[in-house]
Amino acid sequence: MHLATGFFLLVFSLMVSADGLQSQLTPGGILVGQAAPGSRIVYDHQEVRVAKDGRFILGFGRDAELKQSYTEHFASGELKTFNLILKPRKYDIQRLTGIARKYVSPDERVLSRIRREAQQVRAARVPDTDQADFFNGFDWPVKGRISGVYGSQRVYNGQPGRPHYGLDIAVPTGTPVVAPADGVVRLVDPDLYYSGGTIIIDHGHGIFSSFLHLSKVSVKSGAAIKRGQTIGEVGATGRVTGAHLDWRYNWFDKRLDPALLTVGDQ
Repeated sequence: MHLATGFFLLVFSLMVSADGLQSQLTPGGILVGQAAPGSRIVYDHQEVRVAKDGRFILGFGRDAELKQSYTEHFASGELKTFNLILKPRKYDIQRLTGIARKYVSPDERVLSRIRREAQQVRAARVPDTDQADFFNGFDWPVKGRISGVYGSQRVYNGQPGRPHYGLDIAVPTGTPVVAPADGVVRLVDPDLYYSGGTIIIDHGHGIFSSFLHLSKVSVKSGAAIKRGQTIGEVGATGRVTGAHLDWRYNWFDKRLDPALLTVGDQ
């Protein structure tokens, strides 16, 4: 759909394909766009990878502005700006008690570890590869009761924390976790301070999935994996109150809502 510059795309959920990954125009969601042959796409002053068939991804963070736009640079030299309106959303407030004090207010001796691990995680989400299996949509890595949702503001022992950027699925320790799509493992660590056993998978085009609080990891960094392959087991490592999988997605540094990217029912 091509619109003249200055007009808004007045839809909240745009589907490029009836099957597979679909656009969700809301904070935490994505645009699955379609570019003309030979076109380049620029969003937020950065060129975006375009697949051979012209599809591309844009991701919107939890607190994204509701007015968004991108520019298509056609092979002819023509430029056209596409404007989007995102549907606003509300987030839940969750209050958790029983969290160890060291996780809520870590002392100076562990702050350097926290910073080092945060940089390690950021570095894992830098690659921009042409892997494209994820356009078929993402499968559930485990199935179970949803105990925490994306975007919620958590209050730990009465102290407000950062918003929750994942989807928590409460299942017993030892439950197998499978890859939701093909990809390359970019990070494996059995004991990060906050997230415990952690795996990050690169699915291509800046899309990364993360799996936190694992009791066991079954893959190595750099390994190519297939959809449905077992990558680890659910646990209760790191900052948790019980066994569950904290499942997350990023589009580079934009944190996405897994519930909006997953195909099929629980």
